Amino acid sequence: MSSTPVSSTLVTPPKSLGRREFLKTTATIGGGLCIAAYVPELGAGARELAAAGAGVFAPNAFVRIAPDETVTVIANHSEMGQGIYTSLPMLLNEELEADWSKIKVEAAPVDAAYNHTVFGVQMTGGSTTTPSEWERFRKMGAMARLMLIDAAAQKWNVPAASCHVAKGVVIHTTSGRKATYGSLADAASQLKPPQNIPLKDPKQFTLVGKPTRRLDTPSKTNGSAQFGLDVKVPGMLYAVVSRPPTFGGKVSSIDSADALKVPGVRAVEQIPSGVVVIADRFWAAKLGRDKLKVRWNHGENATLSTAKMTEDFSKLSATPGNIAKKVGDPAQALAGAAKTITAEYDVPYLAHAMMEPLNCVVDLRADSCELWTGTQFETIDRANAAKVAGLAPEKVKLNTTLLGGGFGRRANPASDFVVEAVHVAKVAKAAVKVVWTREDDLGGGWYRPKWHDRFAAGLDAEGNPIAWTHTIVGQSIMAGTPFEMFIKNGIDGASVEGAADILYGIPNLQVDLHSPKIGVPVQWWRSVGHSHTGFSTEGFLDEVAHAGKKDPYQLRRKLLAKEPRMLATLNLVAEKAGWGKPLPKGVGRGIATHFSFDSYVAQVVEASVGKNGDVKVHRVVCAVDCGRTVNPDIIKAQMEGGIIFGLTAALKTEITLENGRVQQTNFHDYQMLRMFESPTIEIHIVPSEANPTGVGEPSVPPVAPALTNAIFAATGKRLRRLPIRSADLVAEGEVKA
Repeated sequence: MSSTPVSSTLVTPPKSLGRREFLKTTATIGGGLCIAAYVPELGAGARELAAAGAGVFAPNAFVRIAPDETVTVIANHSEMGQGIYTSLPMLLNEELEADWSKIKVEAAPVDAAYNHTVFGVQMTGGSTTTPSEWERFRKMGAMARLMLIDAAAQKWNVPAASCHVAKGVVIHTTSGRKATYGSLADAASQLKPPQNIPLKDPKQFTLVGKPTRRLDTPSKTNGSAQFGLDVKVPGMLYAVVSRPPTFGGKVSSIDSADALKVPGVRAVEQIPSGVVVIADRFWAAKLGRDKLKVRWNHGENATLSTAKMTEDFSKLSATPGNIAKKVGDPAQALAGAAKTITAEYDVPYLAHAMMEPLNCVVDLRADSCELWTGTQFETIDRANAAKVAGLAPEKVKLNTTLLGGGFGRRANPASDFVVEAVHVAKVAKAAVKVVWTREDDLGGGWYRPKWHDRFAAGLDAEGNPIAWTHTIVGQSIMAGTPFEMFIKNGIDGASVEGAADILYGIPNLQVDLHSPKIGVPVQWWRSVGHSHTGFSTEGFLDEVAHAGKKDPYQLRRKLLAKEPRMLATLNLVAEKAGWGKPLPKGVGRGIATHFSFDSYVAQVVEASVGKNGDVKVHRVVCAVDCGRTVNPDIIKAQMEGGIIFGLTAALKTEITLENGRVQQTNFHDYQMLRMFESPTIEIHIVPSEANPTGVGEPSVPPVAPALTNAIFAATGKRLRRLPIRSADLVAEGEVKA
């Protein structure tokens, strides 16, 4: 298998810590989230306002209060449907106590003040927005409140301690005098930010923890919200790119005569990623591309086949890999076990398939560059764009629009869609919008890796697991990127997460890894490595339970005896799902748990299988412990969305390659779960006083194994590969009634 370099335009991010390592080793860089060093800083927009003397109170980079009483919260994380344009303002306003109806949200410019408190760059991902900003945004609100109170106290010549606030009004408790935040904005802007910023005791919270309507819903329903595809700038042209049909392919020759005859087509040019057609309108550019005649040198990846990869991965998994985790002596325990079982699991490459395909607008000038795009990776994208443009990063302005879905694709380590758009702007010599079609998106690479998992387990005479080995085969996401420096001893942590940190108390355990180099571009996909380890580990544990004649729920309870939070989550989901209660004829019930992004999730699925092998998911019950709740409505929505996302992957989607070419082209052969196929979903949140943890991704990993475990309960057929195929359920005879 051959390897293709990811990109020659990568930049190295600041030398902070790697994705999961960031969260595991923060104590070594300061004992917690690194906030104090830059809490008081002003972001670029706030500094401009302060310099202009606009009468706006901008005490820090994250909030502005205008004389008209409007409060603008500057969001340094991207909104892609997950609700952070509401949850972040909730954190800030819990301490600011402004009138919620006056709050607006604005995307932050690229500025060091907006860097992730742990990752050290401006970005959105890893289900970390609320956890990482839990303290900082509250401090930003508290800072502003204290300064507004001081401004009022000085105006009235009274002690600040004699004043309090309510819904954007400072009130002198004794006299009843009042001043609105807007009326105090100018005076407060003359004060120095306080150094000591105490925060509320959570028992005093009035907003955090309450169901709160999303601030971005009105603009998204009335059409005023701006996504990348909505951006228009004066004189803007449109462009689509013809990219090689095989990864790493190159242009051999171009015949553009017919393309240039299409009305509205301005130019056809070669760029590093392929051939671009530039036109007055998108459709003209698309039709022009259809008329292009490009001959390709298909390169060393022209023979890639996912069917062959499956065979190769299986063979490789039978050999020892690099050890990611070892406890006890698994080999000896297996040799002495009363019973052993083995299994192999497979999951395919998966596309991100966002609702809004990739796009980027670039206005490139001799001494500046401005971009508009939906991105999860502002710092990296701006730096890579600057490198291509030949400009210093500070000469590049990146405007983050709303994202019509991200799932990791818009946090591309090579900034592929941004870099390509800057290359297009260089040849277009005008402002230009580069648009990817759905076909471009599905065939354009950067997939969730394909994975193969080989297991062996040993049981004692009572049927309890005493040994567990797990060999993983799949591409490294970090290899070939600036994050490669975090691969240690051959282990990419993103490949083994959910396996090497499994919570079950099995006394002899080993997880090892093979990372074959293949020329298919891969990157993080919603829940990253957990998306495959959740399926394989929970599916195999179900096999272990049945092999030992154990109830799958009760075995999990026993193995989680030293994990009280997961145990409580498991017990809650079993109670709410009615585990053990009778079901209608032909319906099976499956259970799974998974720990990811520091959150604990357990799910129960009820499903049945028709005579032709069609799977019907009737009900999904989910319990989640994600620490303290900021907005329960958002948590429930994220859990529900992750479940639908995971069910889609379990039942519908895969990316396959033959002769180096991706076979799927659009939603007719890369199908999404339809509304009529959606099950009843119940979400139950475990009350917690711990700091918030992730919610965007943790509901994805357990739903596929809970489903396949339910199918086993209904039919007696064990499924070890995704997506589920009808043939796997009817090939061995009639489905059990």
